[in-house]
Amino acid sequence: MPDEAPLIDVFGLTDCGNETDLSQAEMVAERIAGFIGEAEKTLVLALYDIRIPEPIGSIVADAFREAAARGVRVRLVYNTDRTGRPDAIHPPPETRPEILNELPIETKGVSGIPDLMHHKYMVRDEAAVWTGSANWSIYSWTRQENVLAVIESPELAREYLENFEELWQTGDVGRSGRGDPNPIQVGDSTVRAWFTPGHGEALAQRIATRLGTAKRRIRIASPVITSAPILGTLAEYGDRPGQFDIRGVIDEPQTDRVFEQWASTQSKWKIPLLAKVLGSLKFSGKNSVPWGTAELRNFMHAKVTVADDTVFLGSFNLSRSGEENAENMIEIEDAGVAGLMADFIDSVCERYPESSVPKIAFERKS
Repeated sequence: MPDEAPLIDVFGLTDCGNETDLSQAEMVAERIAGFIGEAEKTLVLALYDIRIPEPIGSIVADAFREAAARGVRVRLVYNTDRTGRPDAIHPPPETRPEILNELPIETKGVSGIPDLMHHKYMVRDEAAVWTGSANWSIYSWTRQENVLAVIESPELAREYLENFEELWQTGDVGRSGRGDPNPIQVGDSTVRAWFTPGHGEALAQRIATRLGTAKRRIRIASPVITSAPILGTLAEYGDRPGQFDIRGVIDEPQTDRVFEQWASTQSKWKIPLLAKVLGSLKFSGKNSVPWGTAELRNFMHAKVTVADDTVFLGSFNLSRSGEENAENMIEIEDAGVAGLMADFIDSVCERYPESSVPKIAFERKS
């Protein structure tokens, strides 16, 4: 008999170097279609950005049509209000409702002002969850680093369904993310689902605590790191560089932009903390194409943290804004998953040069 699928299946995406190489994008689309193909009654999706042109798009679109033909009710919430936001370090979503309306799914736009509906998850029946950092776009599946997870657990699925209904019923980011992060047994692993903004500050503190109590290793992949408790904890490790197994990777242009923004705001007190983290610890930086300078979107986009045998992965950047958005993060206590994700982060770190601290971080501001 063939091996049964794992209850927790986690995998990473890396930059293929060429957005015309669709092999990885086809793999993701086929896996999504397979997930949808097992739906019997309901399928709900919360996606920040969804735009998948042909030929990859037809793989997903056909899966939706086939599900609807089986009598599956499909609902989707997505982020709206692409204009009117302050200047950002990352691009707005490009979801086109008129294309979604051609599919047999119910849709609802959720305002991204003032805070984003930044989820990238779907729930099949009351049985399984697909989540991670990847938006549903070709660039996300070909030119960005991302981590995705499929978890088979009715209890976990119900917690995600509760979060979805908050967004579907109210359309209000600020009133979502209230479900508690209860421990759930999935096989031999313990998982918790964290939702923001309801538990934004608590999630940041939870990650900081896990980092601060790690005994063997820390691995971090996050486009930016701006959350105060996490920065403070990592800065303490920066006081003793080389004495602990720490590696990480960030997106270099986005992080440089953070330093620039902080220099003229009340958050400038964070500048020496981030400078110490990047200057003292072993962090790599992907020199992606900065948003606004070209069409290419090849950001380091993975959002995953490993502290010993605990993993945090999902849509949540290690940032203050992440605490206020509608985000989700899965906490997984599992040695095998932690090892897999640590190896993934190490492989990404090896691709890129050592991160640097921009000169603005050392300039005195009155």
